[in-house]
Amino acid sequence: MTVFLINSISAQAQTTPTPIPQGRFQKQTTLVGEPLDYELRYEHAPDLEVVFPDSLARFAPFEYAGKTFFPTRTRGGISLDRAVYHLRTFRLDSVQTLALPVAVLQGADTLSILPPPSRVRLRRTAAPQPNATELPDLRQNLALVPIEPIFNYPYWIAGALAVLLLLAGGAALFRQGLVRRYSAYKRRKNHGYFLAQFARHVERFELSRSATNVERAVVLWKNYLAGLENSGLNSFTTREIVAYFENDSDVRKALNATDKVIYGNVQTEEAAEVDRAFQRLRGFAERRYASVTG
Repeated sequence: MTVFLINSISAQAQTTPTPIPQGRFQKQTTLVGEPLDYELRYEHAPDLEVVFPDSLARFAPFEYAGKTFFPTRTRGGISLDRAVYHLRTFRLDSVQTLALPVAVLQGADTLSILPPPSRVRLRRTAAPQPNATELPDLRQNLALVPIEPIFNYPYWIAGALAVLLLLAGGAALFRQGLVRRYSAYKRRKNHGYFLAQFARHVERFELSRSATNVERAVVLWKNYLAGLENSGLNSFTTREIVAYFENDSDVRKALNATDKVIYGNVQTEEAAEVDRAFQRLRGFAERRYASVTG
């Protein structure tokens, strides 16, 4: 059975002749960097323990690229060990040689046996120059060659990341101020919308004296104050709203007057009181807006 070792140990003197291994390249010529196979064969007595080189052996001037090994075969009292090493060379020597040793283990001793050197010839692809020692004359050319500009992705990506970091830092630094300004802008827009819609409902009531317009104006007022106060005011009853605003006289009088029209079906005789109720509701909404924004 064949075993591969890293190193070979020098052997002691032997009294009986030992067979010599045979090594050869499977072709006589090669090119620089071309795959090249080296076959190592060793015929010996079946009772000998033989060790072939592994990938860490010395293959100079060649470079190791792999190996293919074959099981030990015994015929007629002779055992054959065989392996093929896949090599390549990058040296420029015309003739290159190699001899891989085979180690024979004999008790505590190891006998290293070298085959005859095998040679391979380097095949050159460039024709030899007649005057290789003389350098050719060089012609100077300093004309600039236009080069197409290339988009510099790394710098643009780095710049975009820097801008994003600046924006994120500015947002984190001025976030509270920006939120306050946006909230103030939103309240101002809502207040203007409320006043315009409330005035429209009042105008329609003056033209029609309909309880529906009174109810719409009160609902608009409740919804606006619920958003301004950030509360559930629009779901409160009249008594709960008065209590929420601490029994404010304008709120109490205004809602009492509108409730008479909405739920009591009182229209013409209470028109003047409803007009005063609209004024009280609008004035109270403006005071609450001023207190929140101030």
